[in-house]
Amino acid sequence: MKLIDTHCHMNLPNYCDDVDAVIHRALEADVDMIIASTDYKTSKKALDIANRYERGVNVAVGIHPGSLEERVENIGGQDVIIAGEKFNAEMFQQLAKFPKVVAIGEIGLDYYRLEGEQAVKDQIKKRQKLVLWAQMELAVMLNLPVIIHCRQAHDDLLNLIYDFRKEFRPFLSETKPWGVIHCFSGDENLAWRYFNLGFTISFTGLITFSGQWDSLIRKMPSDRLLLETDAPFLTPEPYRGKRNEPILVKHVADRIAELRGQSVERIAAITTENAKRLFSL
Repeated sequence: MKLIDTHCHMNLPNYCDDVDAVIHRALEADVDMIIASTDYKTSKKALDIANRYERGVNVAVGIHPGSLEERVENIGGQDVIIAGEKFNAEMFQQLAKFPKVVAIGEIGLDYYRLEGEQAVKDQIKKRQKLVLWAQMELAVMLNLPVIIHCRQAHDDLLNLIYDFRKEFRPFLSETKPWGVIHCFSGDENLAWRYFNLGFTISFTGLITFSGQWDSLIRKMPSDRLLLETDAPFLTPEPYRGKRNEPILVKHVADRIAELRGQSVERIAAITTENAKRLFSL
């Protein structure tokens, strides 16, 4: 039974001691994966990891909106100020030409932790939108799908996607989705708005301990459904509180199968075909 974890972060420090063991564990269970990136460093790291494997491990490169802002990270027991990253289209274009790269992501908008005066917040939002647009342009130029992150910014994201689709419509497929809203957090109405704009949505282990998306999962078109772990985050039941891994994507598939009244084998077949189609696997 083939499964594809369409969004995990094997390139983060959480796996620095055992990344290959985690990946082998998944591959041996017939779980392939796409390693999503958050900045240039993790994009290169994802490629370094994926290039060690002949099959089953692919990559998305890009800048997460949270990586654009100055932030504090604990390194060696000390808080270190990390400067915000700037988007360099040429550098990411070079990375994205490697065969293992199947998407631009994760990119998007994130207003969850905006701080400061309103003018500062507006400036941050503007920068996020500009970088998102530029990365979406890169994706169109390279004929790659996008993996979109959105947190407390759906109105702005929908408007931006609508404008982008209008401008680049001649270059976007009318029959094939051109992106995924990862770790979907909205309601049914929002999901259908994304479907109408040519997107799929993916679900994580959140659905194993929250019923918020049960009705949507039962009703949504089967060809717009993807699985992910977002590992090391959002670990599904019955492993909550532990580090997440791609192999645990089966628990997401199990829950979807239960909600839709289908076998897990059927859900695996549907979501694997959807992933292959979107990411040209």
